[in-house]
Amino acid sequence: MLFKDAYTSENLLKYYVLFETNQMYHKGISELQEMGFTINAIVCDGRKGLLGSYGEIPMQMCQFHQAAIIRRYITKNPKLEASKELKSLVSLMSTTDKESFIGALNDWFEKWDDFLKERSLNPLTGKSHYTHKRLRSAYRSLKTNKEWLFTWYDYPDIKIPNTTNALEGHFSDLKNKMRNHNGLSIKRKKLFINEFLKA
Repeated sequence: MLFKDAYTSENLLKYYVLFETNQMYHKGISELQEMGFTINAIVCDGRKGLLGSYGEIPMQMCQFHQAAIIRRYITKNPKLEASKELKSLVSLMSTTDKESFIGALNDWFEKWDDFLKERSLNPLTGKSHYTHKRLRSAYRSLKTNKEWLFTWYDYPDIKIPNTTNALEGHFSDLKNKMRNHNGLSIKRKKLFINEFLKA
């Protein structure tokens, strides 16, 4: 887990973990504050339970991660017209303002509300279920996260990035270099990573 300063591109703090947890995020923020850093805002990938957990610190969910979530639900090439429209809407997220995006999302929902409520019957169990469950999940994700997708827009003076792409690019570079050193022991891999992150 890596904590990076978006203004200076400096790597501030890292942990070696088996899994990312909200507890480790909280630990990292506390540790940075104890080191004397002022946290103007947090940009993260939108872990459940993390967004909104720092009432006093603005939080921005990475728009790239949100788009990836929607893509997993409705695929890269959706067949349904409602899904195609939602995909087009999501593609505008990084180039439009908050009011326009939320207004367009509300318009999309009003248009497709009845469609989203359609149910199908399972002939084996006799029970019904939502026909377009994955599309409903995609919409629900946007509806739930919309509060944190435009934090950068609500705080223009702070200049908050709207994605974690700088961090993701850093990790991609690290992974490429690590592939050239596949035979290293865990200890030597950590030494390699430590030097890479310093550089």
